[in-house]
Amino acid sequence: MTAAKLDAIDLKILDAIQRDGRITKLALAEQVGLSPTPCWMRLRKLEKAGIVAGYHARIAMRVVAPVATVLMEVTLASHRQADFDRFERVIRDIPEIVSCWSVGGGVDYLLKVMARDIDAYQRLVDGLLEREIGIDRYFTYIVTKTVKEEIALPIAELLPASP
Repeated sequence: MTAAKLDAIDLKILDAIQRDGRITKLALAEQVGLSPTPCWMRLRKLEKAGIVAGYHARIAMRVVAPVATVLMEVTLASHRQADFDRFERVIRDIPEIVSCWSVGGGVDYLLKVMARDIDAYQRLVDGLLEREIGIDRYFTYIVTKTVKEEIALPIAELLPASP
């Protein structure tokens, strides 16, 4: 996958919209130093290129209801491509599993699970084990406090340095 060619204004646009997805066209243009029409055209180009993947509201779920956030390490019994595919297909369809990453180094997957409580989490795990989707072992880590959870990506810090 090749990196997209973005200039400083594109990066300012991305930074602004990820911090405030409801920013007005005028405010965005002012923030990045363009007039509204060219700014809007650049934003549309970023959207069409798939760089802007969507706009979302961030919900403070613990204000709505008490929830248990659990991180789970999963190791599969077998490591054929069909085993990974079967596991991933099942995981994608479970709404309580809000994130799943395939990782290297000792375990196969890291999952973030949000459940009503620990009992609900355990029922979810029991259901996964009953489905026989190849789980050899798993480890559970209960999140007791969120110290940092950034949604905005550090765009400038992730890009290669300019020559």
